[in-house]
Amino acid sequence: MKCNIVTIGGGSGLSTLLRGLKKYPVNITAVVAVSDDGGSSGKLRTEFGVLPPGDIRNCLVALSEEENLMTKLFGYRFPKKGSLSNHSFGNLFLTALSSISGGFDKAITNASSILAIKGKVLPVSLDNVILKAELEDGTRVSGETKISRSKKNISHVEIFPKNAKSSKSVTDAILNADYVILGPGSLYTSIIVNLLFKGVINALRKTKAKKIYVCNIMTQVGETTNFKLSDHINAIEKHSYKGIIDIVLVNNGKIHPSVAQRYKKEKSMPVIVDKKALKNVKIIERDFISKTQYAHHDYTKLAKVIFNLPGRKLK
Repeated sequence: MKCNIVTIGGGSGLSTLLRGLKKYPVNITAVVAVSDDGGSSGKLRTEFGVLPPGDIRNCLVALSEEENLMTKLFGYRFPKKGSLSNHSFGNLFLTALSSISGGFDKAITNASSILAIKGKVLPVSLDNVILKAELEDGTRVSGETKISRSKKNISHVEIFPKNAKSSKSVTDAILNADYVILGPGSLYTSIIVNLLFKGVINALRKTKAKKIYVCNIMTQVGETTNFKLSDHINAIEKHSYKGIIDIVLVNNGKIHPSVAQRYKKEKSMPVIVDKKALKNVKIIERDFISKTQYAHHDYTKLAKVIFNLPGRKLK
């Protein structure tokens, strides 16, 4: 029997993880955040009342058998001049399919069939939610885009409406999972936002699955400025419950000096792994650095470590 893996997140981090996992004999369910309000996704969300399609589109493409062609097609953005300015083909495709199918959830199901994806992609909720944050100086910010652009650290985030419901298919997947993976991705706007739904938290409390957190390689200005590993875990626990994370995957690979220098100019530094501050969490350190101009995770390295976790049921 294949192992059931549920991934929770958003942004480019989640699709990166999926690209690696799909190469292994596992059942994948990707749970995607739905609070994006910027760019093409934000415009379509406002004009047509659909869920933000961008992150969902990226996950569908990442799990597609014809990933290279689909990446080019679904990622194609129309010229800046004209009524379709800045819209991606994939976002428009999902929006149109939602109207034809009778709902965004059905659109995702149909798109999954068309793309022949390996696994499932599920929005964490079908409700229209807004992410709000209180910054460390007491300032309140509304909207994921504004929160992400803020240069001040975040104290607390919440969703509105507060009683927004998580999808039943999401909670069922978590309850039946062997592993639940959070990240990589923006700590508050891609990961924690999914933990603000009571249904998700209740399912995470009940499930027998091991919970894994894939920590970002670098700090993110505003969201995690000067954050150590323990700060990441504390923030997650603050918005969920104590002891939610069982295993943490962190990078110990060397970042190329030129790449590190560029990040330093942007005030982004490697996340410090302060092991002594984390007593009840198993920390696994590996080289996850991709051979690109960015300090991002290499999806092949990341998936390999997850598949070969000690004591797993993956083989």
